[in-house]
Amino acid sequence: MNRSAGALILLPSLLGESAPERVLPAGTLALARATTVFLAENAKSARAFLKAIAHPQPIAGITVHEIGHAPDPRRFDEWLRPAIEGHDVALLSEAGCPAVADPGAGLVARAHQLGLRVRPLVGPSSILLALMAAGMSGQRFRFVGYLPQDRDDLVATIRELERASGGEETQLFIETPYRNERLLQALLDHARPDTQLAVAVDLTTDDEHVLSLPIRDWRVLAAAARPMLARRPAVFALMAAAGQRPAGSPTRGRAPRSGRQ
Repeated sequence: MNRSAGALILLPSLLGESAPERVLPAGTLALARATTVFLAENAKSARAFLKAIAHPQPIAGITVHEIGHAPDPRRFDEWLRPAIEGHDVALLSEAGCPAVADPGAGLVARAHQLGLRVRPLVGPSSILLALMAAGMSGQRFRFVGYLPQDRDDLVATIRELERASGGEETQLFIETPYRNERLLQALLDHARPDTQLAVAVDLTTDDEHVLSLPIRDWRVLAAAARPMLARRPAVFALMAAAGQRPAGSPTRGRAPRSGRQ
C-alpha cells in the first residue's frame, strides 16, 4: 500500500428523505465533509446530497465526476489520480452503499491494484435492512438483483427462487419503483401459498413500511393494508417453506453459531 497516497472512501448515501444525522454516523459525515473530490453515478443527486449534509465548501468548489451507471474502465486511473497524488477521493452511492447493487466495484478493484487504501464507511444498505426486518434466514441469503420483465421468464424465476430457497436461504431482489406493483402481483399469482414474502418500502424514512407474511395471507389482505409500492423504492425478500428444494439436492447443514454477528 502506498502510504503517501490518498484513500478511496466508499461513502454511503441516504435511502430517501431523512435528516443525514438520523441515518449516517458522525464519523461518516465528518469524512464526507472533509472530502472535496467525489465520484458519483449522477452528479446532480451527488450535489444535492452534499448540500443536505451541509458540506462546508461551496458546491461550486467541490469536484464531482459523474461516472454513470456503467463506469468506463479506461477512465479509472483518471478518476483515481487525485488519490494517487495524495488526496482522498469518495465514491458516493446514488442510494445506500457504494458497489453494492450499485456501480463502482471496478473502481474499487483498480484502487487495490494501484496500492490505494480503500475505506468502506458505515451507512444504510437497503438490502441488509430489508433482510434484518424480514424475519427470514440471515445466516444464508442471496441478492439476485432485478427479476426478468418477460412474463413467462418472471414466473419461471419465481419458481426457481422458491426451489433455491428450500426453507433455508432468503432470496432478495428489487424492481424499478414504477414496476413494483406488477412484481408484487406476479408473486401473489405464482408463488406457493406457504412461501414467506416480505416487502420493505422507503427504509430509514418517516414513510418506512415493512410487511412480512405468507403468500396466502398476502392474497387475502385488503389492498388498503398493503404497503403502497407505486414509485417508491422497495426491497423484496422471499423464503420458501422447508421441503421446496430441487429433487435430489443435498440437505444443507446448519450455519455455525458465533458469539457476535
